[in-house]
Amino acid sequence: MQRSLLSIAALCTFSACTYTRSTSSTSTGAGAAAAVQGAPATGKIGNDIRWYRTAAEKRAAYVQGYRLAGERVAALSAGRSAGTWAVILDADETVLDNSRYQQERAVMDSGYTPTSWGQWIKRTEATDLPGAKKFIGDVRSLGGRVAIVTNRKQGECEDTRANLDKLEVKVDVVLCKDVSDDKNPRFAQVAAGVGGLPPLEVILWVGDNIQDFPGMTQDTMRAAPDSAFADFGKRFVLLPNPMYGSWEKNPLP
Repeated sequence: MQRSLLSIAALCTFSACTYTRSTSSTSTGAGAAAAVQGAPATGKIGNDIRWYRTAAEKRAAYVQGYRLAGERVAALSAGRSAGTWAVILDADETVLDNSRYQQERAVMDSGYTPTSWGQWIKRTEATDLPGAKKFIGDVRSLGGRVAIVTNRKQGECEDTRANLDKLEVKVDVVLCKDVSDDKNPRFAQVAAGVGGLPPLEVILWVGDNIQDFPGMTQDTMRAAPDSAFADFGKRFVLLPNPMYGSWEKNPLP
């Protein structure tokens, strides 16, 4: 998904939508990492990053979300032949935890930059989020394929795969963006067959932004009735991310 300290652009599944992501990228390395350890720096860390980095509630939310996702995949995959269906997940703040980057940038009193984000990705130091690795392993054990669809750039895709490999998170395909932030064409690629995979029926989506799900945008969903959210908890599992997202541009009432 994509950005400015609180800004990064991302898109949805079957509808075109962009968002600017605030605080989620990389730090400049050892200097920034050292600064994080300094006591005075803690005052610069906002509650959004502090919650994501430290809260027991954050861990519970991810474990709960991935447990629900696992239960739904088990139910939805019943009777389907192995290798015919898939799950699509976003990468950042869905599978990969980049909150250390957020903290490093906050300590430096700086925001997102393409250069710092690229440096963070090259470090391959993002950790896996609670429940993600087990969920992905369970999907594959049930005969499903796992596709990561991310708006990290094509030039960052190899390091993204390397980070996943380092964490022993085994996925079938990672689709990074070419020119457009719109994820919809890549979702369609998963359904049609991509990266040596056959055509696949996508049965479940997991993401941290409303735009990670089919046909949804901030504008349409904020005004939508509760019935429009009927697939959440069934085919869509939303994970928490208070640090950045498409919601940042929403006007306050």
